[in-house]
Amino acid sequence: MAWRTVLLALAVWVCQPAAAADNGKTSLTCEGRWVNPITDVCWECLFPMSIGSVQVSAGSLPDTENPPSPIQFCPAPPPIFERPGIAIGFWEPFAMTDVTRSPGCMVNMGGFNINIPNTGTGTGTKMANEHPGTFYHVHWYKYPLISWLSIITSDMCMQGGEYDIGYLSELDPTWQNDNLALFLNPEVILFANPVAQMACAADAVVAGVSKPIDALFWCAGSHGSMYPFTGNIVNESSGLNSGALLSERMDFKLHREGLILDTVPQNTAVCYEYPSAIMPKSRYRYQMVNTIPDV
Repeated sequence: MAWRTVLLALAVWVCQPAAAADNGKTSLTCEGRWVNPITDVCWECLFPMSIGSVQVSAGSLPDTENPPSPIQFCPAPPPIFERPGIAIGFWEPFAMTDVTRSPGCMVNMGGFNINIPNTGTGTGTKMANEHPGTFYHVHWYKYPLISWLSIITSDMCMQGGEYDIGYLSELDPTWQNDNLALFLNPEVILFANPVAQMACAADAVVAGVSKPIDALFWCAGSHGSMYPFTGNIVNESSGLNSGALLSERMDFKLHREGLILDTVPQNTAVCYEYPSAIMPKSRYRYQMVNTIPDV
């Protein structure tokens, strides 16, 4: 049995604000390319690798907790009832995102455009206006890379399936409206104050040298705030930072909606996946691939 210690989310930042004249109107171009699973993926980021609590291959990045025993017994259909396996821990690439201002632009599927009516384009802060801020759409892809390449084979614990579109923010009204998003994240009222946001400085420092602090779940390190679960960002510092932040927000949002499940690194519990309304930040890494700059 191959056991997934943690998941590696491939965050793809793509910003597409190139203006094109079309019958007197301004539109956003859609560019992109397919991600090369061999050359574009940070393969060294899969490490460290462990069997049980014993590290068998070191890595440059910190690891999370692993189950104490290398041998696990998980439930199986009759007449077997229990299936033995080996608890192998590694960081598995499992998802990929587009972060784009151009609605319906599938950047990581070659740059083709899905015509989604009644959807506004994203905005930027390069020109002063009364309401400075940015807005991006996010597309979530299912990307079970390890299963495709058959690097580690497991019928029970690996992310399987095909490369597929899992979520389009253009179809979700809560992603575009902070007030509607309150139904998903009502606790944002508790953290919308200077004291709570100042605590994020500690998360930023620790995340820079080790792992983020899961207890400070409203913080996204030095990227900003996890809340609200929308594509709106106030006082954008850079497009790269916005791409990483919105990938993290979408990850958290899908956890809250029960669309992403997590494992628990303990004996027996490792056999199951559990819903988690609060995303365990330390179990995710984000890598930039396929970046396209502002034009």
